[in-house]
Amino acid sequence: MIAGAIPLAEIWRGPIAESVHLGHAVIARDDGTLEDAFGAPETMVLPRSSAKMIQALPLVASGAADAAGLSSRHLALACASHEGAPLHVEAVGDWLEARRLSEADLRCGAQPPRDRALKHEMIRAGGTPDQRHNNCSGKHAGFLTLMQHLGAGAEYHEADHPVQVAAREAFETVTDRTSPFYGIDGCSAPNFATTVAAMGRAMAWFATAHGRSDPLSQAAARLVQAMIAHPMEVAGEGRACTLLMQAATEPVALKTGAEGFFIAILPERGLGVALKAADGATRAAECAVAALLVRLGALDSRHPDVVRFLNPEIRNFRGVVTGQIRPADGLFA
Repeated sequence: MIAGAIPLAEIWRGPIAESVHLGHAVIARDDGTLEDAFGAPETMVLPRSSAKMIQALPLVASGAADAAGLSSRHLALACASHEGAPLHVEAVGDWLEARRLSEADLRCGAQPPRDRALKHEMIRAGGTPDQRHNNCSGKHAGFLTLMQHLGAGAEYHEADHPVQVAAREAFETVTDRTSPFYGIDGCSAPNFATTVAAMGRAMAWFATAHGRSDPLSQAAARLVQAMIAHPMEVAGEGRACTLLMQAATEPVALKTGAEGFFIAILPERGLGVALKAADGATRAAECAVAALLVRLGALDSRHPDVVRFLNPEIRNFRGVVTGQIRPADGLFA
């Protein structure tokens, strides 16, 4: 993972870069050519939640989404790593109820709300988080909807289940690579491996999907449109995906993944971005994706919500500014 990695983000304190986050990144076209590459693009990675829009492709392309009457908001939730806010939990609960399913049918596991204030509120009220609060519950509601459509068994998260077989086929189609292996994600679903370059190609494939008429491309176009239309559903209050999509100067779909992964889909340019912080640092991935989108002209570096991730201040316990996170110089060149 470190081999060939370059600086993505630097942590400054006083006059020196005290720490440096290394990684890999690409800006790609849908034919696999790279507009720009940083580090070692052929590094094998697990894209984690950055692949959720790929995992949601069979839900739409199979006709399951339309048969279930899913809205664009549902499709955004299927691609989401949400914070477990009431708007997310209630929407997933309503989705399950409409499908005559319950929280117990999910296989993602219970997770406290990711938002600190929401978590503390739940503790004070004596509440207990359940699987609807899991950041992946929208994706799993999508898996369950596809499971019903296929008439398949209840353990939809298992790698040999028809739902996951379809997800793997979609993954290998859009990356244009055979996935050599998978890991089990935090939500218990398989997460298929590929290279940083292949993930960039996949995101560019999504970016150009609106210009193609085949069912898989049309499904991709709908998912991209849903993410852009519903940024709060994709992540939530104060989250990088939501704030940067709202701040963008053109339509952009953004999605974070665990362990320092991030992607961007730029439909007006036909470009895809994929990056991986080698040490798994979220702060590095957020800084780097903001820098690359500034580089492309899709974000204004002066926008306060862009500054929040591009050049965030570091403060000590007294609130004194002690440093700053900065993108590495090469990302702007």
